[in-house]
Amino acid sequence: MLNRRSLDPEQRTLYGANLQPPAGYVFDAAVATTFSLDFETALAVPVSLALFAAENRDEILSHPLALLEGAERIAGRLVVFTDAGHIQASVRPHSRLCSLLERIVVEVSAPHGGAFHPKMWALRFTPLRPEDPARLRLLILSRNLTRDRSWDIAATLDGVISKQPKAINRPVADFLRQLPDLATVGAPDGTKTLVDELAEDIRRAEWSLPEPFESVSFAVNGLGGKPWRPEPCVRLGVVSPFCDDQTLSLLAGLPSAEKPIFIGRSDELAQVSGATLDGFARVAVLDEMAATEDGEETDATALQGLHAKAFVAERGWDTAITVGSGNATRPALLTGGNVEIFATLTGKRSRVGSVEEILGEKGFGRLTRPFVRDEMNTADAAQRAAEARLDMARREICQSGLTLRCERAEPNADGAPAWRVWLAPAKPLSLAGIGVLQVWPITRGEGHARDVLGPLRQGQPVDLGAMPLVDLTRFLACHLTDETENVSVLFSTGLMIEGLPAERHAAILRWVIDSKDAFFRYLRLLLSELGDPFAAALAAQDGSGQGAWRAANDDAPILEEMVRAFCRGGDQLRAIERLIARLETGDGADTDPIPTEFRALWNTFRVALATQDAAHAE
Repeated sequence: MLNRRSLDPEQRTLYGANLQPPAGYVFDAAVATTFSLDFETALAVPVSLALFAAENRDEILSHPLALLEGAERIAGRLVVFTDAGHIQASVRPHSRLCSLLERIVVEVSAPHGGAFHPKMWALRFTPLRPEDPARLRLLILSRNLTRDRSWDIAATLDGVISKQPKAINRPVADFLRQLPDLATVGAPDGTKTLVDELAEDIRRAEWSLPEPFESVSFAVNGLGGKPWRPEPCVRLGVVSPFCDDQTLSLLAGLPSAEKPIFIGRSDELAQVSGATLDGFARVAVLDEMAATEDGEETDATALQGLHAKAFVAERGWDTAITVGSGNATRPALLTGGNVEIFATLTGKRSRVGSVEEILGEKGFGRLTRPFVRDEMNTADAAQRAAEARLDMARREICQSGLTLRCERAEPNADGAPAWRVWLAPAKPLSLAGIGVLQVWPITRGEGHARDVLGPLRQGQPVDLGAMPLVDLTRFLACHLTDETENVSVLFSTGLMIEGLPAERHAAILRWVIDSKDAFFRYLRLLLSELGDPFAAALAAQDGSGQGAWRAANDDAPILEEMVRAFCRGGDQLRAIERLIARLETGDGADTDPIPTEFRALWNTFRVALATQDAAHAE
């Protein structure tokens, strides 16, 4: 987060902490954008928003009941827009709970052929006390919604909704309103309404600026108009992991009193000419020792290194720091091909710092070392060409109108119901330069992969196999391999799905709530009060109820919680009523997680709720 010690590497915050409501508030609604995401990180977000915070993602993922309830609580109140074809996939089966993200994740494409690359959160929180105003939060980040452990940066702005629109907020509000129109396969019901409401709130937001900044402005590239790029200044400092020769030449050639500073990545800088780099006073890369914290174990599957993007400009007595998604590349800054978002915070140089103070040895620069040419091999032309072919094929798959179709199949050997899934192209696909294309539902894993390259090129449907109801999903994993080079890419994409049984959602609930103990722990989650993250975290723990209902005379604690819920208006009891109705519609379930003794108690509360509703109606 930007603060008085701007870009100081010692000032760190967890991604999830930025999503936590202010004290006395609860999550109400949010719209997020990201270039890429992974299912597990996206699945953990609703828990952070609606239930409780955790030190890391894996801690949240260890609580399936919390994952389920988090998704239930934010249903219709959160949407995440991501670049089509850049949802990360795995050869192993993903959790069946990932299918709940079908109501949250929307794939989009940039309108001018580049990447949809912005990283942003717009959040609204409602107060626990009715007399307090609603609050907004805007995050402009360089980080994607993944398990990436790279060095990133975020600007966090908190504010309230004023009566009048603010001119500075118009770029963000207009950006939000256009998002549903960029969807490749449509968006869930209510998406446009949610986005428009938040856009209007952001338009009227009055932000509390973090110290020591005095003003803020926003810019969006890739949706029309002149792209934002750095302007002439006294001195410029740039942090950008990705770069190219043409853009660095432009930055080095900007009129300034001193040569600029550039901090990037070795593999990218190796492709830039020496003459261009000579235009900078200093060219540096992140030191390998800064990739992980002292004593921290590395994760081979998580990206590390430099991923932050920042442009620091001295202008007169001021210093302006621009953060966001855009790299120092042609699609981001010159052509407007990429969709990018930026926030610029400006303050007095005496308080914010100079370029040298922020990016030099006193600041972020102490984590860097000078760039040394030829310190690593660059990808050869054949490999880069193969990667370009794979990217073209990925775009074709995501934007060609592929659909999934479900139909009832013969029961499994044990008599359990099964459904067959077909992959159907709207027209023959080219998939030029591709040697192998395998796909499988993300809930099934690579062991259930099907070779689909030939049929898709012929415009023919492909049988993806029969599976249980809980494995049905619109998310497919796709593994593309180049025809000539040993280069491949693995990604996931969501397709329109026809014939999805209405009871699929109930089947997922029954898969998670598979015992009486799980049922009672889930009840405690439902009964936990809004704004009480400790109670929610305790309820989510395995065995937190110590059996939850050990004997008939042990029902006092949960009975008291239900009575308190009834006295507060009964909303939590109505959530229990909806849960029971869904569990009772599970298709093919051979066990009942709802204890008989609880049904007798619940009938009493159901009558009381009906009486309460009738009284309110009068």
